[in-house]
Amino acid sequence: MIELPIADTKPANDTRPKRPEWLKVRLPMGENYRQVRSIVDDFKLHTICQSGNCPNMGECWGAGTATFMILGNVCTRSCSFCAVKTGRPNEYDEDEPRRVAEAIWLMKVKHAVITSVNRDELKDRGAEIWYQTVRSVKELSPETTIETLIPDVKANWDALERMISAGQEVVSHNMETVQSLYRKVRPQARYDRSLEQIQRTKDYGKRTKSGIMVGLGETKEEVFKIMDDLAAHGCDILTIGQYLQPTKMHIEVAEYIHPDLFAEYKEVGLQKGLLYVESGPLVRSSYHAEKHVF
Repeated sequence: MIELPIADTKPANDTRPKRPEWLKVRLPMGENYRQVRSIVDDFKLHTICQSGNCPNMGECWGAGTATFMILGNVCTRSCSFCAVKTGRPNEYDEDEPRRVAEAIWLMKVKHAVITSVNRDELKDRGAEIWYQTVRSVKELSPETTIETLIPDVKANWDALERMISAGQEVVSHNMETVQSLYRKVRPQARYDRSLEQIQRTKDYGKRTKSGIMVGLGETKEEVFKIMDDLAAHGCDILTIGQYLQPTKMHIEVAEYIHPDLFAEYKEVGLQKGLLYVESGPLVRSSYHAEKHVF
């Protein structure tokens, strides 16, 4: 395996923490990578791997998997951590569910992950496209299991039910960060509302999942609290990863968390009742997602 270290050098007057040596990513290469890239381009699809500058794109695409992003690549939110473009989205593409399903069928993946931008301007938050996409995948690839990483529906619970009723096995909604940092990191979201969304998803009978980033200035006690809150609201699976600043326009990294602390977070999360915890510097919400169907 060829790896690219992402440790950096800094000017003498730069007070930001230096990226440590344990942060390495795989160089995108290989036949599987080229095939996934070709399918994504040919079907004019978006992936969070590309739009979100995911550090695991080389590894995941090299294994023949990708996280498809539906409803366009422009988000109505302006979260300070996210590399996805923000603005006024174009009209959604009603043919997108078919193309996503055909791409997944061509890739012959056993487990597919689908996410989307926030579409707050739509009355149904994009729920119908969500439903049609999952149904189309299931019809063309009935043996493929699906995880949907869905956005905040702003308490439109009818939209939530439509999004999660299409037959997917896992429904994920990321909390992203601890409660004290919401105004800074997710200014258009609400901590309690996201917890309620996870609880309602669990009450519907779905396997539930969420993800958080660390290194934004949170304390260990705050990470333990969000674990308690998630466990109390029916969350089954939690992913924890290091925040990496995508551009200079985004919020800066406060701290690089040592792998030993990630290991501690995993152990504590399991002790608190979470069924599965994926915790590590390069872990992202869809990383090793196939393991979460159990």
